[in-house]
Amino acid sequence: MSELRKVNIDGKEIEVPGEYTLMQACEEAGAEIPRFCYHERLSIAGNCRMCLVEWVGAPKPQASCALQVNDLRPNRDGTPANIRTNSETVKKAREGVMEFLLINHPLDCPICDQGGECDLQDQAMAYGRDSSRFEENKRAVDDKFMGPLVNTIMTRCIQCTRCVRFVTEVAGVEEIGLASRGEDAEITTYLEKSLTSELSGNVIDLCPVGALTSKPYAFNARPWELESTESIDIMDAVGSNIRVDSRGGRVLRIMPIINEEVNEEWISDKTRFVWDGLARQRLDQPYIRENGKLRPAGWDEALSLAASKLSGEPETIAAIAGDLCDAEGMKALKDLMGSLGVRNIDCRQDGSLIGGSERAGYLFNTTIAGTEQADAILIIGANPRLEASLVNTRIRKAWIAGGLSIGVIGEAAELTYDYEHIGDAPADIAALADGKKGFAKAFKAAKNPMIIIGSAALARKDGAQILRAAGELAKKSGCVREGWNGFNLLHSAASRVAGLDMGFVPGQGGLSTNEIAQAAKQDAVKTVYLLGADEIGADFGQAFVIYQGSHGDNGAHRADLILPSAAYTEKDGLYTNLEGRVQMGSRAVPPKGEAKEDWAIIRALSTHCDRVLPYDSLSELREKLIADHPVFGGVGVAPGAQGAANFDPSKLGASGRVGTDPLISSVTDFYMTNPIARASDVMAQCSAQQSELGDETNLNKAAE
Repeated sequence: MSELRKVNIDGKEIEVPGEYTLMQACEEAGAEIPRFCYHERLSIAGNCRMCLVEWVGAPKPQASCALQVNDLRPNRDGTPANIRTNSETVKKAREGVMEFLLINHPLDCPICDQGGECDLQDQAMAYGRDSSRFEENKRAVDDKFMGPLVNTIMTRCIQCTRCVRFVTEVAGVEEIGLASRGEDAEITTYLEKSLTSELSGNVIDLCPVGALTSKPYAFNARPWELESTESIDIMDAVGSNIRVDSRGGRVLRIMPIINEEVNEEWISDKTRFVWDGLARQRLDQPYIRENGKLRPAGWDEALSLAASKLSGEPETIAAIAGDLCDAEGMKALKDLMGSLGVRNIDCRQDGSLIGGSERAGYLFNTTIAGTEQADAILIIGANPRLEASLVNTRIRKAWIAGGLSIGVIGEAAELTYDYEHIGDAPADIAALADGKKGFAKAFKAAKNPMIIIGSAALARKDGAQILRAAGELAKKSGCVREGWNGFNLLHSAASRVAGLDMGFVPGQGGLSTNEIAQAAKQDAVKTVYLLGADEIGADFGQAFVIYQGSHGDNGAHRADLILPSAAYTEKDGLYTNLEGRVQMGSRAVPPKGEAKEDWAIIRALSTHCDRVLPYDSLSELREKLIADHPVFGGVGVAPGAQGAANFDPSKLGASGRVGTDPLISSVTDFYMTNPIARASDVMAQCSAQQSELGDETNLNKAAE
């Protein structure tokens, strides 16, 4: 940071860093500066001119967003430069700018979805004139097609270019631009194609007027009608902080909340638009399968049947937790199975064999924010853009800042930054340590090297060997040292880390997910309890399947008994993200029909099993959870490099030869990764659109 510089703002002398913009300096002094084009996370455009201030002695008002404090020369007597933010000159300049902005802006406020939360409305009231001197006809601009998510009314556009800069700089796909000049200037997508970025919905938040709005949310509600609840997203393992807006017990909108350590102020399109899936294909009462068909049942009958099926030998019972479970639900199920003597439990429904007492062995140890400090990143068997979009934005942010080398072992995916494709086989991991050029040389010389291993790489038969190979490379390359831990697992399941933290894994002699499925086919396991587990391809043979979940998806299709539970927006719960940060989700709307929270269902079931669990409320359950596993008491904290000096990644996994099959990502369709997304009509449209674009791209490549 440069030296501090003095500046006089509205008669108040302050000291600020020289690289501050004049706008930041004014806000540091307590002045409010209006703006449309300026955004602190985007490059400076300086094209709306709403932030004009008066520099005493200068011939004209200055755009405070585009002028640095270093650029201010002191007065002739040596005193700091004088800046005025509330003088008559400034007032007249802002009124003039606002008058120009409103020349062509239509009077759409009564029918505009931005009404009530529109920057143009607010600033026109605060800084505009009470009348206009222009009588010419307003210009009209054709609306543009941007896909199934973003609705466009481009006549409202004021050419602030926030959307252009976001898509280019943060999302990393150059799909929006400013065409023509002067009165003919228009924001448009290239060749009128749909946006392909998985972060495209953020342009809706960035747009200061109603030019870009949410297509699925259009005309559903006004902002003052909505009840807002702060919560946590579970569409991936990032744990983005979100605000759930609801009305009348129905979720109508999901928005981001700023958390600099996790998602900054962005969220993925799946997080933002999956809300319609919360109301579709819901399980709203218990069902029992008789003669091949499901029939409705009461809770008492359903729980009695479940208890009878759980009364057999412990070796013949198994439980698997899915990807969207909260910590309390998994803890209750683990306690119930423990009281029954069942050791066949697993939270790794993808079949990976990670876990153990070494917590750093399964976390994203660098932390999401810490990714920006890396100078070399090796990605193994992962596609961060699809598996953890907000982690990918951090990698791109570090890459744009310069000095970051990136290498990929696995499929050559279309990421948003340049990288060296080293190979697609696990054997390339060991070979990288002996490299003397290209990325291998940069990785060896890096001060803060970082390895990211995808969950799909560890779900293979040779997953343990791949983990060992990556751990040995991490040790040789200095990825782990005091104050820095560059060894990272990239989870895609929101519940995975919490399940591993509480030991929701097979006990001594217990069976893992794949072994449970195999044993069920051989009739060795007779009862399988699925807690929201929908991503398992096994049919479990003749075993009796109890499915507890919120949606009628894969798990419910195979189930003999269905226990309806609340979705993530309908319950309070703890979730641990991929970096080990425990966060608290909150109930925004009531559960559908007779559905109940996961822990409450299992607590009631324990009574029918004569194994009454020692808690009667969520707070009592959390007390026991924290008492048994203290890591859940550190809400909002990621361990990062804590204890890195004692962590040896080369001891993880198992020794042996790795396979020859190429490494692939765990996510093939970004929009269809869980039951809620598959129930969403909006996600189905996005998936179909993406498939069409993919087919078109393949045809173009074939033609070339």
